[in-house]
Amino acid sequence: MSEDYRIHPTAVVSPRAELGPDVVVGPYAVVGPGVRVGAGTRIGAHAVLEGRTTLGQKNLVFPFASLGAEPQDRKHRGEPTELEIGDENVIREFVTIHAGTVHGGGVTRVGNGCLLMNYAHVAHDCRLGDGVVVANGAQLGGHVVVEDHAVIGALAGLHQFVRVGESAIVGAGSMVSLDVLPYCNATGDRASLRGLNFVGLRRRGFSSETIATLQRAYRVLFGRGLTLREALDVLRREYAGCEAVVRWLVFLQSSRRGFCRPRGRRGSEGA
Repeated sequence: MSEDYRIHPTAVVSPRAELGPDVVVGPYAVVGPGVRVGAGTRIGAHAVLEGRTTLGQKNLVFPFASLGAEPQDRKHRGEPTELEIGDENVIREFVTIHAGTVHGGGVTRVGNGCLLMNYAHVAHDCRLGDGVVVANGAQLGGHVVVEDHAVIGALAGLHQFVRVGESAIVGAGSMVSLDVLPYCNATGDRASLRGLNFVGLRRRGFSSETIATLQRAYRVLFGRGLTLREALDVLRREYAGCEAVVRWLVFLQSSRRGFCRPRGRRGSEGA
């Protein structure tokens, strides 16, 4: 092994694991065969990395995290599926992220710059974008998609196949069974929309003009009593020049589960 490695003598690192320069492996951590770890990543005490797991550069993996374990799926028969984690993520204590399944594409993916807090769970075949925050104890079912810069509140539960759009926020303790529109705030059991995610939009540098346009488009979708088809026609006709509204159109047209609406309005897949 290269002398650039800093591996605690109690750690168990397979000779078939690939560790980049300046990787730190803490006491009693386990790094299994087939695991690849990028330069500058730090693996805390008692953390377990197994299976066909790849971590990029400068990740921080805290004690007792478990990455790349077999999926909790009865259809899984030990096929060689994968977990891919990007760069500069923070994965806190007792986080679990499982490998994918053959019927789900074979790969679970986490992007760059994400924060996964204590006891968060990311199930098989999930896809997390960049800058995602998953707070303490939040649970993501299989095949969930969380787009860039979305926030999942503490103890929230996301049903299988749910999508959470870019820069959306899911409130703490929410149970989410339908898709959450980009830029919106969804809260409750079952989660309903509570308007836009104003804090998140401002933090990302969205202009006041864009936020005001999203507010008007939101009222078209949910405040005029239009069918979904009618509302989408209005958005296409009147808001095609706003990139954020176009993102809504793409998201809504690709929804398979239906989507969250304000309280009292049921999510729908059709008109």
